[in-house]
Amino acid sequence: MNRIGTCGRLAALIMAGCTLASEARCAYPPGASLDDVRQCIAKAPQAHPRLLVAPSDLEALRESLAADPFRRALADGVVKQAELLRDAAPVARKLQGRRLLGVSRTCVKRVLTLAMAWHLSGDRRHVDRCKQEMVAAARFSDWNPSHFLDVAEMTFALAIGYDWLYGQLDDESRAEIRDAIVHKGVALPWETRHRGWIRARNNWGQVCHGGLTAGALAVLEDEPELAAKTVHNALQNVTRSMAAFAPEGGYPEGPGYWAYGTSYNVLLIAMLESALATDFGLSAAPGFDKTGRFLALATGPSGLTFNYADGGAGRSPEPVLWWFAARWNRPDWLLGEREQLREAVAKRNRADAAASSGRLLPLALLWMGDGLEPAEIRMPLNWSSGGEVPVTIHRSSWTDPRATFVGVKGGSPSGPHGQMDIGSFVLDCDGVRWAVDLGAEGYHGIESRGMNLWSSAQGSDRWKIFRQSNHGHNTLVIDGQLQRASGHGNVVDFSSGGTFPHTVVDLRDVYKGQVEKAVRGVALLASREVLIRDELRGLKPGSRVRWGMITPGEPQDSGETAEKGDRHRNIWYLSSSQTTTDCGASPLFQQDSDGAALQLRQQGASLTLRILSPQPPAWQVIDTAKPRNEWDSPNPQTRMVAFESVAPASGELTFVVLATPGSCEESLQSKLELRPLDDWHR
Repeated sequence: MNRIGTCGRLAALIMAGCTLASEARCAYPPGASLDDVRQCIAKAPQAHPRLLVAPSDLEALRESLAADPFRRALADGVVKQAELLRDAAPVARKLQGRRLLGVSRTCVKRVLTLAMAWHLSGDRRHVDRCKQEMVAAARFSDWNPSHFLDVAEMTFALAIGYDWLYGQLDDESRAEIRDAIVHKGVALPWETRHRGWIRARNNWGQVCHGGLTAGALAVLEDEPELAAKTVHNALQNVTRSMAAFAPEGGYPEGPGYWAYGTSYNVLLIAMLESALATDFGLSAAPGFDKTGRFLALATGPSGLTFNYADGGAGRSPEPVLWWFAARWNRPDWLLGEREQLREAVAKRNRADAAASSGRLLPLALLWMGDGLEPAEIRMPLNWSSGGEVPVTIHRSSWTDPRATFVGVKGGSPSGPHGQMDIGSFVLDCDGVRWAVDLGAEGYHGIESRGMNLWSSAQGSDRWKIFRQSNHGHNTLVIDGQLQRASGHGNVVDFSSGGTFPHTVVDLRDVYKGQVEKAVRGVALLASREVLIRDELRGLKPGSRVRWGMITPGEPQDSGETAEKGDRHRNIWYLSSSQTTTDCGASPLFQQDSDGAALQLRQQGASLTLRILSPQPPAWQVIDTAKPRNEWDSPNPQTRMVAFESVAPASGELTFVVLATPGSCEESLQSKLELRPLDDWHR
């Protein structure tokens, strides 16, 4: 029953009657003129629903449930959630700080759930409750256009409800909802000053153009010129955001914002195709045909993502993945998604489910193409995103639960939602996350203090936040200084083949003024061990350089017996208010011929970190759980394991650390040839 396909291939869409030449339909960037769009609007079907679905799709969906237990379970979950919403009060216009976004997202979830539940069950009570929700939102004084994401998502919510329930709404309610869609949403960029997002290059462009296009297409028979202008505006400008997918389908703002921006990007394309029979070539954007694999690539065996930039590491089901998998016939891009959906359905069946989480979940029912069963995994083990914010992934296996997974970050702190995480890494071994990224600090808490969170200038308040600075990441700190916000870390060597897959990142620009050369290399060994090598030149003699890794793993405490073959450990803990230079230069472990080793433990697994250079090493454990400042959030059950070294007169330092999973049967430590990074490619 899946209707989503490549440009010009769907008979149902061709029958809709848009007469653009095939070249204009599929070329990228879209070359359609405003007159071309007007023609498509004029020939668009007048019947509802037309956003994402047609009546025949909904009939086919209902018929498919009996033969597909998985889809049946999701459908039952949607109906159950709709039943739980009957007694909930409709949304109210209550801002959190400068945002109404949480309310808009709650409205999206409720409208999609209730409207879908009507089509699945035929229970009129779902229509009445959905109408109540939409009328309440329509009567808001406005949808907070000063933060236009709020407008975009609310417009999408009411557009879907208006379109999907058009024949069930009474004339008065239909007119009131339509008026709100037009005057509180779609018309704003043409009639007010609220248009600063139009040329956005980040997720704002995708979300805002997607949301307003939904509204425009929902009311196109009543507002044909407004609809044409809105669609044309989206075609001319959403390409700025879609440039992020090139060349390999990555996303500069991390997996969390990928899910947000890309979902609305897909909604934009799917709504254009369902209503106008063409996406005008948007799906031909470079890298867009590869980005359906991004979330799987960025998710480690622990189930956590490589959450660079402003985002948490947790995973949620993403209905948009079913759209990508169906369109490009790649079931392997759905790796783990069925399990995510089952868990989400269970949560949605509880009355205490989060207000706006999983708001697009019902759309998975529309995009679950037949035959999308688990298949051979054709995604690479080693992957480099390229682009302005390059990230790389190395993993030892797609199927071994003990697999090692390491992600490495380049780019600039001044990038979209950027942090001073250049050179940082995350690490999974034996099914758990060992090296973590703490994620973003809460926006409202910072903004409510009058701090400027959104400036990337070197002196910005943004870099006073622990989670945003290099002090709070798995990278280097030189003399306690920040990375340079305008600097850029380039991936200068990436190898995906042979027995030594690796990444080398040139960090000199982000440490400009602190060092003349700074290069980090990360390699995945055949033993599932990870080798991390840092080379620094041109340091000021006497400079202190700290190597650090934030981890939930617990170091073996003083006096605890080490495992066979190791010595007793004497670990030095520093409070969150101390730096590594607050204490004397005493080594934490006795030096031996193998270098100093620190064992971490969690969830029944272990990881050993061994300093191979410099010597003598001195491990320290720094408290990261307790907030540094009153505006910082706590980071429970975390600490940084670190060591530092003082630059000699030559100004040169080399750090080499080997991470060995507890399940590693034979470490390659004794066989390692510690080659300089310039020789890693040989």
